[in-house]
Amino acid sequence: MTDSSQIYSLVTLLLAEKRTSLAVLRTGIAIFTLPLSVFTVLIATSKFYDASSSLHFIIPLLIICGVLVVFALYLMFRSFRRIKDIDHKIHEIKIHESCVRDVIQE
Repeated sequence: MTDSSQIYSLVTLLLAEKRTSLAVLRTGIAIFTLPLSVFTVLIATSKFYDASSSLHFIIPLLIICGVLVVFALYLMFRSFRRIKDIDHKIHEIKIHESCVRDVIQE
């Protein structure tokens, strides 16, 4: 058995990592909304320009938006996976260490 202060320190560290993953998730969601906003503006103002004559602007913009969507999805899925792993580690500590069972609730 390890010291209870070490167990609490480990759980605190895991919870800090979980907060970091939640911040990355929030960043991924914010990055994901950026291309959606750009598409909304393009659709709302589509009557003021001709898409075929503006392809040299629209195609790079769509490529950048696609890259942003892929990057945002990567951040979100990575965060979900890390949060799941951290929760599993905390659950394992709760099962094996009796000093933590009363403090951590499901």
